[in-house]
Amino acid sequence: IIREFCEKVVAKSQIGDIRMKGLIAKKVGMTQIFDESGNLTPVTVIQVEPNVVVAKKTKENCGYDAVVLGLDDMKASKASKAYAGQFPENIAPKRHLKEFRDFEKDVNVGDVVGLELFEGTRFLDVTATSKGKGFQGVMKRWGFHGGRATHGSKFHREAGGTGTINPQHTFKNVKMPGRMGFRRVTVQNLKVVKVDPELNVILVRGAVPGNKDCTLIVKSAVKK
Repeated sequence: IIREFCEKVVAKSQIGDIRMKGLIAKKVGMTQIFDESGNLTPVTVIQVEPNVVVAKKTKENCGYDAVVLGLDDMKASKASKAYAGQFPENIAPKRHLKEFRDFEKDVNVGDVVGLELFEGTRFLDVTATSKGKGFQGVMKRWGFHGGRATHGSKFHREAGGTGTINPQHTFKNVKMPGRMGFRRVTVQNLKVVKVDPELNVILVRGAVPGNKDCTLIVKSAVKK
């Protein structure tokens, strides 16, 4: 059964039936809602403003199919000539750009794509830059247990020995203190709890990486 399932997945990927739905959005914050039975569900509010199709790439000119979406207008005086040159004349420069390969919807340059793209979608993948924590020790960064808390221990929140007897040096990839957070994180299979077309928001179950008002990349779930 597993072999047949894997063969189907490989065949489907080779045919190219896997299409992607994605938009640029913003994180509003977290809240909680109650269902009819009174069960509490923590949700993250994601605001999906209309995205403008800035460019369209095809296999003939780029070797692959993709759509470039833009969000948030910016002043033309703030954009450099190189940056503003990639926008058509009838489209103002955008603050955020994102390329989506194998876009599901057939669109053209200048079209506006909004929340209706995720109609009927039950699970989403959300990508963002996580919160920066600065330089942290091994206990906070990696969850180390630490030393004994008894009197006279003199070893409480340190990493301990990082080397070996032979060879006498520390190997690569040893978990040590360092900068924590502020990296690209993707949370997969977030369940869509509610969609509000009037407010242009999506409520997904659970947490989403990033600060409030940060930019998110919302896609249809790859593993669902």
